[in-house]
Amino acid sequence: MVDKDIASDMRIWRHDLHAHPETAYTEFRTSELVAARLAEDGFAVHRGLAETGVVGTLTTGDGPVIGLRADMDALFLDEKGALPHASCHPGKMHGCGHDGHTAMLLGAARQLARTRNFRGTVHVIFQPAEENEGGGRRMIEEGLFSLFPCDQVFALHNWPALPLGQFAVNGSTMMAAFDTFEVTVSGRGCHGAMPETGIDPLIPAAQILLALQTIVSRRVSPLSQAVLSVTQVHAGDTWNVIPDSAVMRGCVRSMSSDVQDHIERHMSAIVRATAEAHGATATLRYERRYPATINTPEAAAEAARAARAVVGDERVDCDCLPSMASEDFGFMLQHKPGAYIFMGVDDESHRAALHNPLYDFNDAALAIGASFWVELVEQLLPS
Repeated sequence: MVDKDIASDMRIWRHDLHAHPETAYTEFRTSELVAARLAEDGFAVHRGLAETGVVGTLTTGDGPVIGLRADMDALFLDEKGALPHASCHPGKMHGCGHDGHTAMLLGAARQLARTRNFRGTVHVIFQPAEENEGGGRRMIEEGLFSLFPCDQVFALHNWPALPLGQFAVNGSTMMAAFDTFEVTVSGRGCHGAMPETGIDPLIPAAQILLALQTIVSRRVSPLSQAVLSVTQVHAGDTWNVIPDSAVMRGCVRSMSSDVQDHIERHMSAIVRATAEAHGATATLRYERRYPATINTPEAAAEAARAARAVVGDERVDCDCLPSMASEDFGFMLQHKPGAYIFMGVDDESHRAALHNPLYDFNDAALAIGASFWVELVEQLLPS
């Protein structure tokens, strides 16, 4: 386990970060704190990748090179809890636990710098803009792995569905790909009392919405996980006017590029044909945001071994089911072998789900997560 003073430091850092949440590419205060702590501990510090990204490097001799990644950004969400360290910024909060992820990796970095019980190089990667904006992809595009070569790269995420002190990982797909879509149906507006004089876009829009739900239920094999959700519908702004157009937006989750291709193709056909059947036109804008997060089997086994050393064999699930949520660490795993692992945080005082306005990272998990990072480094880079 990490030293007691470091455990205390992590709690202070975490509460400070929670009180001052910063969203995608505006993590300026957060990156200042991260860079200052790393410099204090003797890390070489690089700043500026993806605007606010920070990479700290510690080398103790010739040997393997690994990367450990933590995300730093907060959500656009109003916090509803009455915490003493609640958000000072209305409309923003650390509702996904990235404050805890940052504090844990900083604590591990301090412990590694203090003990130096490894031989090789560790890059600690503090990434901005994980939520929706693809900060991991941008760091890679701006030279992350050319500036900081890694043999393997790892990340963890707190998981309220798991009890505190447990870990879960598998050797394949951990999280789904994340795609977004926008359907615009165009007709011809008219008076609501005289619909025959126009082309009502709401009728085909409604039928498109329902038909899209048949793609997963009737066009995708039940053995292939997929989710298609329409999350927004916008049309018109008064009671007695049929509008010119209607817009729907939503997201698609899947576990493979083949299923992505299949869903996009069927969406396009449904949107076009349904609109045409009603004399309207429609367009589909489909964006592939994040790839699936797919672990390397060997790296997943190494992560599980480190987790077992920290919490015991019986508290590590090495064959967990994947989540239909998504994570832009998938971009890093497209470029480097590695693994993504879930860490439990649930206890009697911490039951709120991720992205919930009552969520607060469980401080009792800080020492566990930091100890996992230290154990992983010492196992992969034996001195």
